[in-house]
Amino acid sequence: MDETLLRKFHKELSAGTMSLALLAVVAASADAMYGYQIAKRLEQFGAGVLAGKQSALYPVLRNLEGSGLLESFVEPSTSGPPRRYYRATTAGREALTEWCAAWCATRDSLDAVLKDANP
Repeated sequence: MDETLLRKFHKELSAGTMSLALLAVVAASADAMYGYQIAKRLEQFGAGVLAGKQSALYPVLRNLEGSGLLESFVEPSTSGPPRRYYRATTAGREALTEWCAAWCATRDSLDAVLKDANP
């Protein structure tokens, strides 16, 4: 298969699922998390399939915050520049429940379609 097509497909698939993954990671944490912690947590799942460039996470985090699904605050760091911490809002936790249901329905439908198509 053409490697370019595979990379394009992976990029499109990743873009569509990153918001769900980030919201899930942040909502699952008892404590607020900063970007590097979130990136490291994503690396722990799926053999790194969800991991990407850390800088690519920040636009998604900002979009989630702009939508009212996350809130953030900045705290000084003793080992570098100040860190922005994120935590899920009540609306974010509600959205996560709805998004998980939508994801599961989509996954189940796609699994059914792919069942006979996968060589």
